[in-house]
Amino acid sequence: MIKSKGYAAAAAKAPLAPYSFERRDPREHDVAIDIKFCGICHSDIHQARDEWGGSIFPMVPGHEIAGVVTAVGSKVTKFKKGDKVGVGCMVDSCRTCAPCQQGLEQYCTVGSIWTYNSRDKDGTPTMGGYSDNLVADENYVLRMPDNLPLDACAPLLCAGITLYSPLKHWQVGPGKNVAIVGLGGLGHMGVKIAHALGAEVTVLSHSLRKQEDSRRLGADHFHATSDPATFKKLRGSFDLIINTVSLPMDWNQFIALTNVNGSFVVVGIPDKPVAIAAFSLIAGRHSLAGSSIGGIRETQEMLDFCAQHGITSDIEVTPIQKVNEAFERMIKSDVRYRFVIDMASLK
Repeated sequence: MIKSKGYAAAAAKAPLAPYSFERRDPREHDVAIDIKFCGICHSDIHQARDEWGGSIFPMVPGHEIAGVVTAVGSKVTKFKKGDKVGVGCMVDSCRTCAPCQQGLEQYCTVGSIWTYNSRDKDGTPTMGGYSDNLVADENYVLRMPDNLPLDACAPLLCAGITLYSPLKHWQVGPGKNVAIVGLGGLGHMGVKIAHALGAEVTVLSHSLRKQEDSRRLGADHFHATSDPATFKKLRGSFDLIINTVSLPMDWNQFIALTNVNGSFVVVGIPDKPVAIAAFSLIAGRHSLAGSSIGGIRETQEMLDFCAQHGITSDIEVTPIQKVNEAFERMIKSDVRYRFVIDMASLK
């Protein structure tokens, strides 16, 4: 077994604290990774505080993992020692169901094995990237861009693919009018990627506080949703709206902003059900949909796209000793736009 150390939540709502544990020895198709950086995703907070239910404790969060290969199994063909690699939200799936066969492992009908707060095929709880090392099957490991800083690329492994996947699925490109609801860790990646795809990009945010930032990131327009006039002025304007916000809000208002055949896609996850009026959908043949990260093939495609276009996340690097402070600041939207833990601080 490989000795590991990191930070874990011992119980729901408990502060994260130093924690030592063991990982499996690399199997023949495994890659051992020295974790250099790990992004902090809002879902880490939800799961560490058991806000979605079913959390497994003790829990080492983290699924935006970037590091360097330290060893490979005897049958590994995709990576070698010294390669810059990443691991995102999942570390395995059944590999045989229809979604897995289509490269959509995130929708595995048997159940994806998530990077943390999940159980491996042998029943062992998975432990995430708020730690110094990781062992993962090579088929669920990504090659990181050589031309971009590793710390700023870590959030691409969740925030980046969470926005890239729906933008590609709904065929965003030149001539498409796209709105991103919320300009946070997810939303700012949506603006960058949609802009690089050639779409006309609008940010819909509660206030005007981030208007200047949105332009720097690539948005063409910015509107405050706290102004009731926004919903009248923009009615029927967008081919696609991606909602990154997990706070309670009236989705019906936003669906009305899509044009005929337009789609409102949910990637932010509220902790309570949202009421939808049937007329909101019927009125313009609008679609309400959801999207969850991307498969391994699409995630690698996203990383290559970001390398080509020079896209990284806007980050604030923090030592792991300040992870609880980072959680509280994230809840208050006090970060522009993603915290990334420097794992050198563990030493």
